[in-house]
Amino acid sequence: MKISRFNIKNFRKLKNCSIELSNDQTIFVGANNSGKTSAMDALLVFLKKDRRKKITTNDFTLSNWIKINNIGKDWINCSDPRDLDLSDNHWLELLPTVDVWLDVDESEIHYVSNLIPRLTWEGRLLCIRLRFEPKDIEKLYKEFKDSFENAKNTVTKAKEEGIINEEFYLWPDSLKDFLDKELHNHFEIKFYSLDPIKLADEDSRDELCSPIEIEPFEKLIKINIVDAQRGLFDANSSGSGERSLSKHISTYYDKHLNPSISPSYEDIEALSSIKDANNKFEININSSLKPAIMELEKLGYPGLSDPKISVKSDLNPIENLEHESAVQFYFGNDSFFCLPEKYNGLGYQNLLLIVLKLICFRDRWMRKGKYGLGDCSDDNVIQPLHLVLIEEPEAHLHAQVQQVFIKKAYEVLRNHDLLGNSKKFSTQMIVSTHSSHIAHEADFANLRYFRKKPASDEREIPYAEVKNLSEVFGKGNKTSKFVTRYLQSTHCELFFADALIIVEGAAERILLPQFIRQSYPKLDSRYITILEIGGAHAHRFKPLIEILGIHTLIITDIDSQNEYIDDKGDEKTGKVRPERNKNCTTNNDTLKKWIPQIEGLDKLIDLGEEEKKSKNNLVRVAFQCPIEISSFDNKEAIPYTFEDALVLTNAELFKGNKATGLLKKLILALSEQDLDEVCEKMFSSFKDGVKAKMALDVLYDFDIDYLNIPTYIGNGLKWLEYELYQNDCDYLDTEKISTEDKE
Repeated sequence: MKISRFNIKNFRKLKNCSIELSNDQTIFVGANNSGKTSAMDALLVFLKKDRRKKITTNDFTLSNWIKINNIGKDWINCSDPRDLDLSDNHWLELLPTVDVWLDVDESEIHYVSNLIPRLTWEGRLLCIRLRFEPKDIEKLYKEFKDSFENAKNTVTKAKEEGIINEEFYLWPDSLKDFLDKELHNHFEIKFYSLDPIKLADEDSRDELCSPIEIEPFEKLIKINIVDAQRGLFDANSSGSGERSLSKHISTYYDKHLNPSISPSYEDIEALSSIKDANNKFEININSSLKPAIMELEKLGYPGLSDPKISVKSDLNPIENLEHESAVQFYFGNDSFFCLPEKYNGLGYQNLLLIVLKLICFRDRWMRKGKYGLGDCSDDNVIQPLHLVLIEEPEAHLHAQVQQVFIKKAYEVLRNHDLLGNSKKFSTQMIVSTHSSHIAHEADFANLRYFRKKPASDEREIPYAEVKNLSEVFGKGNKTSKFVTRYLQSTHCELFFADALIIVEGAAERILLPQFIRQSYPKLDSRYITILEIGGAHAHRFKPLIEILGIHTLIITDIDSQNEYIDDKGDEKTGKVRPERNKNCTTNNDTLKKWIPQIEGLDKLIDLGEEEKKSKNNLVRVAFQCPIEISSFDNKEAIPYTFEDALVLTNAELFKGNKATGLLKKLILALSEQDLDEVCEKMFSSFKDGVKAKMALDVLYDFDIDYLNIPTYIGNGLKWLEYELYQNDCDYLDTEKISTEDKE
């Protein structure tokens, strides 16, 4: 049995999303505030019975409260309740809902016999809906209206007597205000079975729901959670150590191994050793305390008729494991050199703690050892599916430990005689993370990317959309393999970025952050990932960028080329200095095959700024454009690369400066009297110049604050800054809606 996917509706920013699960581990990735935590919380509060009381009005999708308050207004304004529709018709599209899609094998039908939607159900897909809904709408209506009217009458009387001002109000002033306090008195989670065959295009229409009166997952799914806020104590902490490794080991021992619980033949030796130790300790301690006891007896206490004082020992192995030095780390082969656990590094300590939690989860699920021994009730049946949710395991784990964890976590959960490769019991692990190191170690086909979608109008809010990256990384074609291999050679920051900038080479990668810091403070405050790819391969990222929906600026080179006749008289195509009216073309695949899909150089350099963007305004290219050089009577020069564009843009600043390598050659070219000769010499200097070294020379020899950014890069950065600003502004216009509602 597996969970194939979850559908989450109306829960925070998860307006309506579908999350497909991998068979083993699924990793939630995405930028900050993209919905990952909301998804984890939705699964927790709906699936775990003991967490349902934590649902609050803030968990409803924000824009839905406008409609819910409108229901409350209709109730208040209606004088005759018989004119109201007090059914759930108005509520269904607003209620937080989680649909759990199970893939059930034929051999497992007995687990779901009380959940199947119809007698002719063929097996495989089964959908269970959990919806947070009103218990009794008529009762909710009556109690809300009574409370509202009482508050209104009290406020009106107080205003008439001049006790309060016009802005004062009493609870409740709206249906949301009422439910802020009374939510769990009027709402609860109810369960429904949905027939997948009858659900046209997976549209879970509510008339197709069959109510379920029992807790549907109690005997199906064992759910465990590792919370993000683990709060490991430090070496100087005065805390109780409830979350220490020692505490967890002692708990594990007590639950699974304690020989005092239902002793077996194998436990006899341990119990005998404990008894012998108790007897020896009693003899020793009574002998040691005998002088003190005799002194007490000389005082007449105990009296002749009173019992004698004796000390009884009761050595408890559990208590011996709970002190702060129970777990020690030793170095080398000599146990003399050892330290208590709290003096070991937090990163390694926390890794051990999380892994031990996973071991405990697994062994309690499998009823290992003494856990559940002798309990033959239905409650002790092992569930066929174990779902483990892990929130942000990177907390307190340094980069290397994060990578070790994600590689080993699922193995730990399956490391049991009844598990391994067995299909009888299944384990699915969901991890939410902001760590590029964890994403780097995961199979990219297991990544689920959370992206923020803009609101459709001012009555909505930006909502989360979840993309299955197996659609990109699971295809197996050359493009997919290239993107996968490239990202595996980096740290995968792309999956957590607000925007992406793809650059042509090392020089741009080195200097671009300086330009952003210097002139674009709003961009500098955002999480921008810069990838060095180059125009020959940037277009291969198109499928990934489109599915991520991330704003992308591609800073590339114009790569001008032209036909020529070689020494043998053969027609060839090669690199040339970019010039107008020479029938030059571009050799840049990004410009030819993606944006703007133009090869002719003359058309490219005259292209308007709006024509350098994709149709959905998600991607923009920036390439060299003509520059008017003031020191050459404002004549036009067309750069070939970023390096000559930078020098030509700052001709007066660079001219006459001493430098080395490529930068020296470019500066020397500026000494020519003719601009064409300047451009020709610059073009020739690229044959053996080291571009990355030039960028380092610029950082070392020049004040970046005085450098002018090449126009084509500046225009691209302005576009990116504006688009990210627009995304920030794309929120619910509550003031406008409030005004409209009053009208």
